[in-house]
Amino acid sequence: MNSNFFNSIGIGGIDAGYIFLGLIITIVVLLVLIIMAFVQINKFKKKYQKFMLGKDASSLEDDIITLYEDNKFIKSSVEANRENIKKLFEKHETTFQKLGLVKYDAFKEMGGKLSFVLVLLDENNSGFLINSVHSSEGCYSYSKRIKNGESAIPLSNEEKVAVERAVGSSSNDAEYLD
Repeated sequence: MNSNFFNSIGIGGIDAGYIFLGLIITIVVLLVLIIMAFVQINKFKKKYQKFMLGKDASSLEDDIITLYEDNKFIKSSVEANRENIKKLFEKHETTFQKLGLVKYDAFKEMGGKLSFVLVLLDENNSGFLINSVHSSEGCYSYSKRIKNGESAIPLSNEEKVAVERAVGSSSNDAEYLD
């Protein structure tokens, strides 16, 4: 087959059967691609229908808005909780957490070990001690301020032991000092 058109584009010497064969192969390949595209579209359509099951566009929009509002509320709640925890830690730092107690006999065999020193300290080892001295004539109590585990006023041996117990351990056991 001799055509002026085929001659003008430079393929006049090629047999027309080869051209038709090439076109048929191209059509078959395109048909396969179209079928694959339809299969993928159907899969997507099924997933979309499953997603939209029982929903219309406005109710889905309402659900998304509700989730967004819930997320904003949770974020603000978390931030409020962080602030509250920070305040609690700050308050906890100044509460009495450490205890030192020493019971002793102030007047050797006369007081019956009824005298005691009680030390209450915070996290920074600051607080106070109360010393209650019991004798046959009465009971006398006084206190001393403790700052960073130290006192500006000299401490007795029993008071030193009570402060060391409070600073050194978290044990709340009372022990006797002989």
